[in-house]
Amino acid sequence: MRSLLQRLPVETYVVSFTLLLWIVLSLTAPSFLTEGNFSNMMRQTAVSAIVAIGVLCTIIIAGIDLSVGSVVAFCGVLFAQLLSHGLYLPLAFFLTILAGLFVGLINAVAIGRLGIPAFVVTLAGLQVYRGLALLISGGMTVGGLPPGVKDFARGTTVGLPNLFITMIFIACLVQYVLRFTRTGRYLYAIGSNAEAARRVGINGLRMTMVAYMISSGLAALGGVLLVSRLSIASPSMANAYELQAIAAAVVGGASLFGGRGTVMGAVAGAILFTTMSNGAVLLSVDPFWEMVLEGLLIALVVYLDNLQKRRYAGM
Repeated sequence: MRSLLQRLPVETYVVSFTLLLWIVLSLTAPSFLTEGNFSNMMRQTAVSAIVAIGVLCTIIIAGIDLSVGSVVAFCGVLFAQLLSHGLYLPLAFFLTILAGLFVGLINAVAIGRLGIPAFVVTLAGLQVYRGLALLISGGMTVGGLPPGVKDFARGTTVGLPNLFITMIFIACLVQYVLRFTRTGRYLYAIGSNAEAARRVGINGLRMTMVAYMISSGLAALGGVLLVSRLSIASPSMANAYELQAIAAAVVGGASLFGGRGTVMGAVAGAILFTTMSNGAVLLSVDPFWEMVLEGLLIALVVYLDNLQKRRYAGM
């Protein structure tokens, strides 16, 4: 049994457990298999998966980004405020994404140039950007958004929610970068052995900028999409999103020591956690128990991942 666990990739456990949950929920919750519930799950998964894909890029280089939840809130509130002050939707969207990229640039410079640990930089960012969200909103919910904002989130294309299609596009784009471009190979190389990567001429600061700008840029996009889904912007939204994103990436096979992880794994992890959350609501499970189960699941997947690494090391 132990040998079998060592042979199977972590993503296999995630997909298998998700399918098992779907079977159990289809038998115990009559409303689980309804079109409305699946559409809601796809919209919920879209935002969390996009944020998880961004965090994955920082994990691949053996970093971490604890600020993404606050960046989602900050950029979401910024987007809503720009619209409420009369800016055209495309311009407000562009400026919001630009703000997210700038946040990533600040994080990367602090980490790569100033040598401050990523944990400290992004933990500080978690407080700073949540505070900025509160400041620019006055601590109030921002509403009165143009109809086009909520129409996008509620709309569908070829039978799939627009938010889910956006997630698929982002996943394919980042997967292409990571797997088929020199930049992707450099990111994995730095995460595997930063010193060896430096010796062969890979610019560590530049790759750190790429990873953290992708992370914060996708967090900004997540903020825009979350505002579109909720039709309002609140400085308290996206609370604990950073933990969910890291958990989705790790459960999907990413190593916190760097050098390993896939976009499809992060998406699979996000789908699993969305399924657990949705099932808990349908079955009226105490949300505190949901938190306990998610924590135990993360511990189990990390254990299975360690078994696999021992096999590769010949232990």
